[in-house]
Amino acid sequence: MDIVIIGSGNVAAVLGRKFKAAGHNILQIFSRNASAASELAYEWDTESTNYKILINKNADVYIIAVSDNAIDDTTNNLKLPGKVVAHTAASVPKEVLKNVTDHYGVFYPLQSLRKEMKTIPDFPVFFDGVDDVARRTLEKLAHSIANENVAQAGNDERLKLHVAAVVVSNFVNHLYALAADYCRKEGFDFTQLWPLIEETASRIKDIAPKDAQTGPALRHDSETIHKHLELLKEHPQLKNLYVLLTESIQQKK
Repeated sequence: MDIVIIGSGNVAAVLGRKFKAAGHNILQIFSRNASAASELAYEWDTESTNYKILINKNADVYIIAVSDNAIDDTTNNLKLPGKVVAHTAASVPKEVLKNVTDHYGVFYPLQSLRKEMKTIPDFPVFFDGVDDVARRTLEKLAHSIANENVAQAGNDERLKLHVAAVVVSNFVNHLYALAADYCRKEGFDFTQLWPLIEETASRIKDIAPKDAQTGPALRHDSETIHKHLELLKEHPQLKNLYVLLTESIQQKK
């Protein structure tokens, strides 16, 4: 397919690389960040523009990969009649594109993506479309980069998926950040925890998370919990979360 990518951030960069690897032609990249757009255009041997009026009108698909709060501004006065246009946001309804084209939808990659990735991980793609033209086109595009890890998901389903994604990615990473800060202040090397992090993450590929739970909270080991809380007096944010998560684990079990 001939594709125009609108945006030059993390999602735009990774999707563009996946599209190129799958044999698609990136016709153009549009971004208000002219430098970032030019850099990606050079990588993909294509052209770039930072003027909305100069967006190429000959593509099969237009992927709007910008931040959620930038979609309205990006699509303001954007008219692509007869074209398939999709944004990549989980929490934004597809109807935000209704004034851009009759064939609008969503192309949502469920993965934490960074432009600097040397190796792009596999990820599922959830698509949706307002009509058969949009749905068929976006589903075909999704299968080309995600093989069989593709599913249709409406506005409500994507929003619910996003809640779960925030918990397992953003919240967990916040705990990593707090643990790294604790280690630094207490004179330990956070990297010594990497094998434990990797093992915990890989374990739930084989068993349910609830069955993989271990630790003093699960055992109701009040003596160890008390000792930990004493140590965390100088780390109030981490202490509060320790108490909250301990209670949650015990209630869940």
